[in-house]
Amino acid sequence: MKLWGGRFKQGTNDLVNDFNSSIRIDKIMFKEDIQGSIAHGRMLGKQGIIPEKSSEKIVDGLNEILIRMENGVISVDPTSEDIHSFTEGTLTHYIGPCGKMLHTGRSRNDQVTLDLRMYLKKAQKETIGYILDLETVIHNKAEENISTIMPGYTHLQKAQPITLAHHLLAYAEMLKRDIGRIQDAYKRTDEMPLGSGALATSTYPIDREFVAKELGFAKVTLNSLDSVSDRDYVIETLSAISMIMMHLSRFSEEIILWCTNEFNFVELSDEYSTGSSIMPQKKNPDVAELIRGKTGRVYGDLMALLTVMKGLPLAYNKDMQEDKEGLFDALDTVNLALRTFAGMINTMKVNKENMRRGAAGGFTNATDLADYLVKHGEAFRTAHGIVGEVVLYCIQENKCIEDLSLEKLKEFSPIFEEDVYEAINLLTCVEERKVFGGPSSQSVKIQLDALEKFIEETEGGL
Repeated sequence: MKLWGGRFKQGTNDLVNDFNSSIRIDKIMFKEDIQGSIAHGRMLGKQGIIPEKSSEKIVDGLNEILIRMENGVISVDPTSEDIHSFTEGTLTHYIGPCGKMLHTGRSRNDQVTLDLRMYLKKAQKETIGYILDLETVIHNKAEENISTIMPGYTHLQKAQPITLAHHLLAYAEMLKRDIGRIQDAYKRTDEMPLGSGALATSTYPIDREFVAKELGFAKVTLNSLDSVSDRDYVIETLSAISMIMMHLSRFSEEIILWCTNEFNFVELSDEYSTGSSIMPQKKNPDVAELIRGKTGRVYGDLMALLTVMKGLPLAYNKDMQEDKEGLFDALDTVNLALRTFAGMINTMKVNKENMRRGAAGGFTNATDLADYLVKHGEAFRTAHGIVGEVVLYCIQENKCIEDLSLEKLKEFSPIFEEDVYEAINLLTCVEERKVFGGPSSQSVKIQLDALEKFIEETEGGL
């Protein structure tokens, strides 16, 4: 069934019908389309725009169709132009000519953005839920590794000793911000556009506030032109999803490195690894690699819609039909990535001794050696130069700083005393960094408590 045609003498070319149709994509919103239509039908009756009995018949019919669709008794007709025409056509089939009253006072232009906003509000909450699941896994894994010393890196070069807990909680902070961005996008998604019509509202006395309340929206949109031509809320959500994937990709890159024989910091569970068809010894981190790869796909979804929207005049244009496929793809991708990544981290074995040995090499305690000199009266820049000479000597002699005798250290500076060895002990290097936000167990426990509180409060608001 087409919702238009009176002005046309010829039928539409079959190829154009197929090209123009969006039913393959927007059928996923059948529930939202029916729920939005129920609220609109009730409003039409309440306002006396259509007879109350007709309104009741429409609402009852739509409720029955929703039940039958959810039970699989009715399926979407693939020849329909879109989900809106399918819903109205199915309703008319079941309740007769009364069904043709449903579209009074609305357009597909405001109807489609209503459906999309309703669908996206639920999807945004679902994605937040999956992020919280991952945050819980990170919290638990960090709690298990408060004392697991590992090298921290800059430029992928060993820099200073930290703990695995501190490292993991860095990603927890990124994910907290990701949740904040989705929550922020939700606020702008939570505006009800129905009643904007094609672009200039309606001459009928419709009650937009009633419909908004029926559908659980915080408020109605203010400008009808903007209402039907706005897809900022989709782009904003895609941007937030892209950030999530970027963070997962960075984390994945580290997992991939840590799994190598060269690092051997972690071992992934067999459940989250694959093998080689030719090399029997291989255990590949395919989950992490796929997340890294699918990040580009989600970036593409974002860029596609930004490109679609960049040159569109007000108000609605058919180009905007391209808003849904990329969004649905990105949502599916990020949700599956979050769920799979959480399982991978949860079952990951940490090779604690290898991490500690990694921190022992690469002079990660060199800064602490310089700090020792500063705390004993040396200027930092001078101390920096002294320790640089110590490191150069160790490289030439293939030794670690702690391997040097006190006599040898005194050749570089007479300030060094026996207590220097305690100062450059890896555990000391970590635990003395008690500054708020640092890697000491004291600071990490504060971060863990904050993360636990964040998870509880966010779950309570879903």
